[in-house]
Amino acid sequence: MNNALGRHIIAEFYNCSEKLLNCIDFVEKTMVNAALACGAEVREFAFHKFSPQGVSGVVIISESHLTIHTWPELGYAAIDVFTCGDTVDPWDACNHLFEHFEATHMDSTELSRGMVGGALQVVKKVANS
Repeated sequence: MNNALGRHIIAEFYNCSEKLLNCIDFVEKTMVNAALACGAEVREFAFHKFSPQGVSGVVIISESHLTIHTWPELGYAAIDVFTCGDTVDPWDACNHLFEHFEATHMDSTELSRGMVGGALQVVKKVANS
């Protein structure tokens, strides 16, 4: 982790299932399961369903958090997975979400967070088709 306090993946999912992105129960369950899939310890979560469409939510984990904002009408989801420490891999959560939201394309960037005495560092940028 090159002296960083945490790893932060900022991901954009495209061509997701509109139905799945608009179902608060599915989004909540999938986000919590993604946290568990990467080995994180879930502390609490909160989700909100917008009218006429869209879901936003956060899963607080001992290692930091996962967030999501959905635009079902566009098949788009904006996702952050931020983990601290060396015991969990945020990519495991991100890949779990990509699969379960049935996305066909992901643009993502991993940032090293908390570079004490240093600057924000982009670790990798990934485009997945």
